[in-house]
Amino acid sequence: MEQTTFRAAAKINLCLHVLGRRSDGYHELAMLMQQVGLYDRVTITLRDRPGIEIVCPGLQLAAGEENIAARAARMVLEKAGARCGAVIAIEKQIPVAAGLGGGSSDAATVLRGLNQMLKAGLSVQEMMSMGIRLGADVPFFLLDSAAWATGIGECLRPVADLPRVWYLLVNPNIPVSTAWVFRNLGLTSPGQTAKLREFPRDSGDLVRLFHNDLEAVTCRRFPVVAEMKQKLLSAGALGALMSGSGATVFGLFDSESAAREAERFISSATGWSTFVVRSLP
Repeated sequence: MEQTTFRAAAKINLCLHVLGRRSDGYHELAMLMQQVGLYDRVTITLRDRPGIEIVCPGLQLAAGEENIAARAARMVLEKAGARCGAVIAIEKQIPVAAGLGGGSSDAATVLRGLNQMLKAGLSVQEMMSMGIRLGADVPFFLLDSAAWATGIGECLRPVADLPRVWYLLVNPNIPVSTAWVFRNLGLTSPGQTAKLREFPRDSGDLVRLFHNDLEAVTCRRFPVVAEMKQKLLSAGALGALMSGSGATVFGLFDSESAAREAERFISSATGWSTFVVRSLP
């Protein structure tokens, strides 16, 4: 049995603008997304008999519900015409329902990993087309760069060479439902079209981009989000923002030492989960 382990990175939203609600119920978005160095480990084992088995300690699925990674595996196996099956073991480091895209990253990693292991020959574009059927964030994780995302998040324009910085991610260990946040987002009028007006050259440029239209919704139900932002700024972050629909908040730092000092300050005073990570190219 062939077995390979892959890393699935988390993402943060440096900005997230909600431009309006579409007729299909989804929301039109404009976002700058970047992967960061916090990873799930995804181990794929091919086996002779058909079928897909997901092993993910600590993650419970509702009865009859199929994991997004299992759906991704099924797509590649069917596309490749493979008669084998796969066991997919996911070792979670990325908090679940935290605004960091862990499930979408796992699914993208399964698409890419099985494509490689089966020598299926799928192009990145083909895998991205499969990915959008799994979730709006999945295509982003098939890119090797940051991206300006529009539509529901599936229209991607790579953004190369963002400034390399350090982030401290803080999570209150409270899962937040993305669907709930969008249901409670009050849009009284269409938002202004958001554009990436200039190429961010340094950490100050990145901080000036920080914006999240979902933050106020999540903060109303989970005031700890605002508390985490304030704690990060008090600990020396150059800027702080909630990622995605939350509840993870990240603070930007120019150096690893500054991020780790802030982590010590916050960890000693709270029970929150903290992760010091480097931005990925």
